[in-house]
Amino acid sequence: MTELFTGAITMGSLVIALFFLRFWRDSRDRFFLYFALSFFIEGVHRLYSALHDAGGEDSPLHYLIRLLAYGLILWAILEKNLPKARARK
Repeated sequence: MTELFTGAITMGSLVIALFFLRFWRDSRDRFFLYFALSFFIEGVHRLYSALHDAGGEDSPLHYLIRLLAYGLILWAILEKNLPKARARK
């Protein structure tokens, strides 16, 4: 049953990444690109974890990969809300 849920989460993450990639292609807004990369990293990580159960989910490498993925989301939100530097004349 665990494999079923892992496969569903993997598929969902990769499909969401494709949606965000399409939104990025249409708007060229880096916000969507960062979200697409984050979900792609998460999907590939889940797939790798399911195929190669090396040490379980509590190894530091798993946490660092997730930290990278969630850090991309946080950076996208921060970058979107930071004031833009005005061009000097």
